[in-house]
Amino acid sequence: MAAPLTSVAGITALLDEQDPKLQAYALRKLDTLVDRFWAELADSVPRIEELYEDESFSDRGVAALVASKIYFYLGEFEDSLSFALGAGALFDVERKDEYVETVISKSIDQYIAERCSETEKIDPRLESIVNNMLQRCIAAGEYRQALGIALETHRLDVIENVFNSTHDAQLLSYVLEVVMGVSHAPQVRKDVLLLLVKLFQSLAQPDFFSIAQCYVYLNEPTLASELLQMLVKRAEKDEKALENSAQDPLMIAYQIAFDLVESATQEFLKSVQQDVQQKLPAAESGPGAWAAQIAQILSGEETIKFYRDFLKHANHADLAILKKSKDALDAHYSAYHSAVSLSNAFMNAGTASDQFLRENLEWLAKASNWSKFTATAALGVLHKGNLQEGMNILHPYLPSDAPSSSVYSEGGSLFALGLIHANHGAGILDTLINTLRNNTAEVVQHGAALGLGAAGMATENEAVYEELRNVLFGDSAVTGEAAGYAMGLVYLGTGAAHATEEMLQYAQETQHEKIIRGLAIGLALLNYGRESQADGTIDVLIAHKDATMRYGGVYTIALAYAGTGDNKSISRLLHLAVSDGSDDVRRAAVISLGFLLFRTPQHVPAIVQLLSESYNPHVRYGAAIALGVACAGTGLDAALDLLEPMTKDPVDFVRQGACMALAMILIQQNEVLNPRVEKVRKSLETIISEKHEEAMAKFGATLAQGLLDAGGRNATISLQGRGGSINTPAIVGMALFTQYWYWFPMALFASLSFTPTAIIGLSRTLALPDVELVSRARPSLFAYPPPVETPSEKKLEKVETAVLSTTAKSQARQRTKEKKKAQLEGEAMEQDEKPKTEEKPAEEEKPVKRPEPKEERIKNCSRVTPYQLKYVAFPPSSRFQPVRPILGNRADVWQDTAAIGALPALSTAPRDEEAATTRHPEPSQARQLNYSVTGGGGGILMLLDRDPSKPYDTLPLQGKGDDGKEDKTAEEDTAAAIQSAPDTDEKEATSVPGAESAPAQSEDVDMPEAPEAR
Repeated sequence: MAAPLTSVAGITALLDEQDPKLQAYALRKLDTLVDRFWAELADSVPRIEELYEDESFSDRGVAALVASKIYFYLGEFEDSLSFALGAGALFDVERKDEYVETVISKSIDQYIAERCSETEKIDPRLESIVNNMLQRCIAAGEYRQALGIALETHRLDVIENVFNSTHDAQLLSYVLEVVMGVSHAPQVRKDVLLLLVKLFQSLAQPDFFSIAQCYVYLNEPTLASELLQMLVKRAEKDEKALENSAQDPLMIAYQIAFDLVESATQEFLKSVQQDVQQKLPAAESGPGAWAAQIAQILSGEETIKFYRDFLKHANHADLAILKKSKDALDAHYSAYHSAVSLSNAFMNAGTASDQFLRENLEWLAKASNWSKFTATAALGVLHKGNLQEGMNILHPYLPSDAPSSSVYSEGGSLFALGLIHANHGAGILDTLINTLRNNTAEVVQHGAALGLGAAGMATENEAVYEELRNVLFGDSAVTGEAAGYAMGLVYLGTGAAHATEEMLQYAQETQHEKIIRGLAIGLALLNYGRESQADGTIDVLIAHKDATMRYGGVYTIALAYAGTGDNKSISRLLHLAVSDGSDDVRRAAVISLGFLLFRTPQHVPAIVQLLSESYNPHVRYGAAIALGVACAGTGLDAALDLLEPMTKDPVDFVRQGACMALAMILIQQNEVLNPRVEKVRKSLETIISEKHEEAMAKFGATLAQGLLDAGGRNATISLQGRGGSINTPAIVGMALFTQYWYWFPMALFASLSFTPTAIIGLSRTLALPDVELVSRARPSLFAYPPPVETPSEKKLEKVETAVLSTTAKSQARQRTKEKKKAQLEGEAMEQDEKPKTEEKPAEEEKPVKRPEPKEERIKNCSRVTPYQLKYVAFPPSSRFQPVRPILGNRADVWQDTAAIGALPALSTAPRDEEAATTRHPEPSQARQLNYSVTGGGGGILMLLDRDPSKPYDTLPLQGKGDDGKEDKTAEEDTAAAIQSAPDTDEKEATSVPGAESAPAQSEDVDMPEAPEAR
């Protein structure tokens, strides 16, 4: 038996021989032993390199391979890659070991770096390794891996080759998701999107929905308009043949129009609408009538109408929760009054329900000064989307020629008007501009400016911008801050050079911190979605000596790179979070991580874990809000594990942030789906009712109750759109919501992040067919939470009184004496005393628990949460079927059948393990949300009618308000209550217990900031 080899000294000695054959033999032998003796071979590397560099040596490749392996084990990966390239074909990319995988990884990284730096000449050996790797992926069917490498290396030819070899539309959808979800250079993204348009068009059945989304990402309204016009003309040509078929061009056009409303900006929609109307003039029938209907859909009014109806008739807000909070918080304190007003606004957002206000007019009348402003502005959230009646609803509060009862209610009403028309403000911009121009009251101008910002979002309206700029130059702290926010909102995402220059210059000149903050956030809004194009502005702001300007620079990073997960930006934010000298900047830097990473929420808890344990409470607060923003609507357990201990943090505002973050994450979950929900609800109630709890924690818990039940429990918080794109209004709204730290009314912008979670099916005539869907999960998993139990009187019954042992002995002795006495007297004792009884509450009979069905039928226009979407579909026997899948054209969505959005027969077995999870889940399975569709799927779906010749039942628009006298009187009572309380002098206004008195307002004194208790 041969002794084991303990050294390679004898073999390495052969390297110094003169015979090339001996040298080659030694190298081949060392190649098989290097993994065991690499440490010993490290001393021989110079000699091996000499052999490689000797061009006359025939086995140079073997020398390079051995040197590469030695450097790999030494941890010198760059040198290892360099010699692996020199090994040529001897480096086998097919081998599966750590060395090969590492070198391939390094080669891909090197190739990506050279491609991104636009190096004129790339090493052909490096390109050869990458090409071999790509071929290996394609041959093995690992198409997504190949596409990922192709996107990173900007190899459009590989994307096209993969598609040509598979013709798989799902792979194209995957590329679309990746290219929009990961940071890429603008030109690269544009090239990929244009290629995708070409490939989607080449499908046997072109994917018009994805093509339309590409046009949105490319910001090409003209191409989107041409697509809609083409579909309308095709509908005219083949109307009878294709009507109500899966290729019905008109139904596809209607669906595209509805999808555009949920993903495009006002300016984009307006351009498409005008172009369609111009090219296809309106008519009573035919293409003109269809084009007019498409234009009406593009206005957004149809979408708003159906969602408002859903939110109104499906409202399940539990007012008992609000009443308990109201009773526990003293309304004389402005922060407490504002907290309840905000919570009510969130809980009833879009429902038009002012029942809580009508039932608590006495409490409402206690609002004064800025709490009155907040209470009035909150009406805009309640009536959000009521474009036709918004002015009439707010008429009692709006400024008029009559003597003003309160500038605070007038200012709040103007802000409310903007919130009602948020992102759809064409009809009220003139009203707000005139008020801003003609009314000199600072509070009124403040509300008008905020209203203009919300209503004129992303319109690039120069007239609005100029009016706001004029107000800004008045140098009033109160109006200037609002003007700064509004200027950024109007020019949202444009990066307009003149606006950037003016805002930056004025921010450096003014002495008012509030104006500086408004302009700094305005600059962040100006650079929304611009990624690397915003780097110049970011560098200027981050390097500024003023902490407020650096604060704006941090938010510029957050909004410019929102949803991209850009590594460079994440590193920059983490550095600022631990190094900046300002607590405000550090707090904002941590919060901004949530905006960058909301597409991959599962990674956020690990990133912020150490920050959540920081010694600095501002950093801990930032970590809580970052988790809330990034993980909103996901129910992510890892995030909850970090947040639950933070509700007991020793610092009040950290507890405040933790409460709100918990609510944002657990929104639309019940205790069956997630047992933690009940614990969180009780915790919020305890914080609010605890007498000695600090004001800021109570404020956060009260807002959290509203966020948890947002939109009558029919809305989620999602920074992604239904198609998987970023939800611009939601991101902007959430960024402005976080400014409540300085100014409570800013919290109302959170309503822009609320997304109704409904499936609304429409027929070809935009009617609501009375159709049902199947949810293949237990009803209790996705049911509304039960209402809060109110204490009630219980029936009493007799119960035996407890008797002490000493008393029993004493009574026994007494009975013995009496018995003896009775015997002496000839009287017998008939019976012993019975124990005394008293009343006790009767035990309630426990209801008999019946077995729960494993699935349920859901009516059209009903709530379907993001967790529930993957279990819901139209039955195959249903007369109506959706024109596109319920979950949208998602690359990661498994479709049961070829029928679009249809559910297979109940006897059909799942085709694979992934499919099995879409039936009858347990709570732990149901909580496993696909994070890329937290805001995706569902929504408004056009339904194909399989039997159009027969009539069908329709659902009424149940949410239509009653315009009768009773409602009008109730509105008048609410208005009277808000306006009845006289506005106190700011110096005498009652603030939060323990807070400093608010300073009086004047030109030289900034608006009193709400959280003075911090």
